[in-house]
Amino acid sequence: MENRIGVIGAGKWGQAIQFALSEKNSVNIHSRTKRDIPNFIDLDEIMNSEYLVFVISAQATKKWLQDNFKDYGQKILVASKGIDTKTGNFLSEIFAEIVPANRLAFLSGPSFAEEVKKSLPTALVISSANQSLAQEFSELFPNFIKIYTSSDVIGTEVAGAYKNILAIASGISTGLKLGNNAKASLISRGLVEMERFGNFFGSNKDTFLGLSGAGDLFLTASSPMSRNYRVGLMLAERKNLDEILEILGEVAEGVQTVEAIMKIKSGKNLYTPIADEVFNILYKNRTPIEALKNLLK
Repeated sequence: MENRIGVIGAGKWGQAIQFALSEKNSVNIHSRTKRDIPNFIDLDEIMNSEYLVFVISAQATKKWLQDNFKDYGQKILVASKGIDTKTGNFLSEIFAEIVPANRLAFLSGPSFAEEVKKSLPTALVISSANQSLAQEFSELFPNFIKIYTSSDVIGTEVAGAYKNILAIASGISTGLKLGNNAKASLISRGLVEMERFGNFFGSNKDTFLGLSGAGDLFLTASSPMSRNYRVGLMLAERKNLDEILEILGEVAEGVQTVEAIMKIKSGKNLYTPIADEVFNILYKNRTPIEALKNLLK
């Protein structure tokens, strides 16, 4: 194979992963739009990498794979988080349509791109049905990133997707100046809600107490560095969704993920009160104060 590692997706997180992996490896990068950044190569070249790291938004992943992916036996690490809104499929299900599970791994955990690019200490989780592959990927990462491995792929995915919804809720709470008590209550009850949703799919409870669950949730739901948290702050100011997305200028996965959660739970006995209220605020014109009253009932 021509290149050892190819990163697909050159946004902030894609470039941060390229930076981190470049400490030990030769790493190229590619995106739909050509970027003037080091080691940017074309699609055919990137497809010939031994390892591929996907950092494409969940909503764009399925179509990108259908239009562009060529299977040369690459080992794949999915570093995106979210659920496809159109199908309600997790990313593991989308990738499993084109690549066997023993060549797939998934990266998760608390990680802001800006801090990774400064080589600040970070701990992440790589989950895979193939633990040898998870370990193989872990050895590619630099010393400032501590990697743990897990076999609970679905639990990692639920946590990585659901925490973005809870970050929106937390941003709303902060924007409404409800105080630290309310925020702590919201995040802790959100963790319970997230674990309950994951349990429906057979995930491991311990996953939600670890880096990909509580760790990622605490980070994303407590800092304006989080895009989803900023969405919540602006919702509290009564800005509409179109205005928020224009101001943001970036993908906030929680906005689409909450739609996917509603699709998945339809017809199932799943209790998701916080996600329900975030959905109602985003898509049903419910005010944050009305949503708060419903949650307090």
